[in-house]
Amino acid sequence: MANAKVIQAKQEAVEVIAAKLRESVTTVVADYRGLNVSQVTELRKQLREAGVEFQVLKNSLLRRATAAAELSELDEVLTGPTAVAFGTNDAVAPAKILNDFAKKNEALKLKGAVVEGRVVGESEIKALAELPSREGLLSMLLSVLQAPVRNFALAVKAVAEKEEQSA
Repeated sequence: MANAKVIQAKQEAVEVIAAKLRESVTTVVADYRGLNVSQVTELRKQLREAGVEFQVLKNSLLRRATAAAELSELDEVLTGPTAVAFGTNDAVAPAKILNDFAKKNEALKLKGAVVEGRVVGESEIKALAELPSREGLLSMLLSVLQAPVRNFALAVKAVAEKEEQSA
């Protein structure tokens, strides 16, 4: 009877992980071997502040979840200790935080990721990490949209001042 409970608990865990894989915009898989407790705590804190969920998962459960989520290409990187960052809001945040942390702490190795349903490798994760955040992109867009209006207002003001001077 105890085995049935354990099997049921593992099946539920696989379903939860598969749902997170489907729902997250970006999921980054990393090898955390060699990080000490304080480093992992700092990494978790940074990820939590960005709204990213970070979990250490068994590869066997993760393989079953990738099969359920139809992301079996990710299975090739599921070796050794595996930590997974699920980003549901910002596509760039998990990659950016983990990449920056890996630059400072060589023990953290990025293995692979799922970005909007597509499995990518380490080089694509690093390219994604170099993109500005959602807020940064929105501020760039806002400044681009404001520039013509600002220039028009300055031109109207200059014409008005010139008219005042000539009158």
